[in-house]
Amino acid sequence: MPDQGFSGGCLCGAVRFSSSRPPLIGRACWCRVCQYLASGNASISIIAESVAISVTGELAAYESRADSGNVIRRSFCPTCGTPLFCEAVGESEYKVVRVGALDDTELGRPQSIIWARSAPSWGWCDASLPAATTHVNALESVREKAT
Repeated sequence: MPDQGFSGGCLCGAVRFSSSRPPLIGRACWCRVCQYLASGNASISIIAESVAISVTGELAAYESRADSGNVIRRSFCPTCGTPLFCEAVGESEYKVVRVGALDDTELGRPQSIIWARSAPSWGWCDASLPAATTHVNALESVREKAT
C-alpha cells in the first residue's frame, strides 16, 4: 500500500472525502450482500483509520445484518447513490472505503479475498492472494498485515 493519504467522492460530486493517512489494506469481498452492491461481482475496498477521514457533503446510510452476523452501516450519496463507506456498528476505529469512489483506484489493489466460498463459479479470484472462505474482521486483517 502507498504511504500517502487518499481522496475520492461520488459520481455527482456532492460528496467528497479525504484521508490524511494511507490505506491499511485492500481486499475483495464475495459475500452475497457485497455481490448485490457490486452488480454480482466482488466488492473491492480498502480499510482505513476512521479518524483520518474527513467528509464534505451529506451522506445517507442503510444498516443491515451481514453474512457475518454483524450489523453493517453502508453510507452512500443520497443524490446519485454511489456507495462510499461501510463499517460495523460498534466498531468505529476503521472504515471500509469502496475503491470505485477513490480518485486513484490503483490504491485499491486487493491483498486478500474474503467470502471466497460465496463467489459464483464464473467469479474470478486471484489465486496468488490469501483467500478466506468466510468473514475476516477488518481489525484482524489489519493486525495480520502488521505482523
